[in-house]
Amino acid sequence: MRALIQRVTQARVTVEGETVGQIGAGLLILMCAMRGDNDAEAVQLAARIAKLRIFRDTAGKMNLSVKDTGGAALVVSQFTLAADTRRGNRPGFSEAAASDEGKRLYQVFGEQLHSHGIPVERGVFGADMAVELTNSGPVTIWLDTADRH
Repeated sequence: MRALIQRVTQARVTVEGETVGQIGAGLLILMCAMRGDNDAEAVQLAARIAKLRIFRDTAGKMNLSVKDTGGAALVVSQFTLAADTRRGNRPGFSEAAASDEGKRLYQVFGEQLHSHGIPVERGVFGADMAVELTNSGPVTIWLDTADRH
């Protein structure tokens, strides 16, 4: 499972001009389930993100998690994180999970993140979404559960 995490002061996702998810300070999480991923990866990734210390403490050091700051998370599915660009000019997406399994794992991931006490807003799986954000720092972190095996 892959995630691109951005520390934000605000983020919003719209579908056909209507806001479907919105947060103030917290994390925008673009996530992609990969072929072969299961619930264990969703649980592991959610726990890791919940504990990720990328917010500043009073000394200005990145020493606080989103939970520590009372922030929220906006989780947006993004299968293009599975892009394989090693050959040619057109990315391949064969490593992304099948749509129904990707959607199921997207839901599991969001539920797991919420179980850590983090308010979670979501985009609409598979929809053509517009994402707006103000990246704070900027801080952007890439996580891949395959890197921890």
